[in-house]
Amino acid sequence: SQGGLVIGQAPQGIRVFYGDRPLQIDPDGYFIIGFSREAPEQQQLSLLHPDGSEILKTIRIQQRTYQTERIDGIKKKMMEPSAEELVRIQQEALLAHTARQFNTPQPFFREPFIWPLKGRITGVYGSQRILNGKPRRPHFGIDIAAPTGTEVKAPAGGIVTLAHQGMFFSGKTLIIDHGHGLSSSFLHLSRIRVKQGEKVDQGQLIAEVGASGRVTGPHLDWRVNWFDQRLDPAFLVPAMKN
Repeated sequence: SQGGLVIGQAPQGIRVFYGDRPLQIDPDGYFIIGFSREAPEQQQLSLLHPDGSEILKTIRIQQRTYQTERIDGIKKKMMEPSAEELVRIQQEALLAHTARQFNTPQPFFREPFIWPLKGRITGVYGSQRILNGKPRRPHFGIDIAAPTGTEVKAPAGGIVTLAHQGMFFSGKTLIIDHGHGLSSSFLHLSRIRVKQGEKVDQGQLIAEVGASGRVTGPHLDWRVNWFDQRLDPAFLVPAMKN
């Protein structure tokens, strides 16, 4: 599906390519592929055998329709950054981009994901956002409302690749690499409880909910990427039960 993650397994000795990208394969043959919000209906994998022969496999991608979300009351300063702030925004975007490019071999993603916290879902992946009456970029995460200070736990194990104390849009921002290019981002935090380079385990306390950055109230914005492909976190976890 658009926004979905595929976990595959290849026989020993097989190399797998998604377009021009060679996929990381763990010792048990597992690899992953993520599909963006706008992924076309068909994608192709190339399987290269040790003898040089190649097999092409077509993956069909279910197309989705997305909600529209309207959010009002955002301060004009946040909607119209100054030239100086735009430079800062670009620098911070590069930091986040770099943190999502790790292709570490540890397959933390193989353990079933859990919710980083439980609460009322106030924003969903892929929705077209209308901010102060103006259409903006789609939302690429799940928003979970919770009081400031609510504990955020690691949905899966991984390595901390970014622990930023205050980005213009996302405030205190944490990114954890789950291996093979799959990462989780946690935005608008009030406190980060881990350090860059630290290994974390599933269920470990990593942060606290806040309202830092461009927000209208305290909540967690949880996002998942496969490199530059923005995925739907809801596909990785079971239905939330409070």
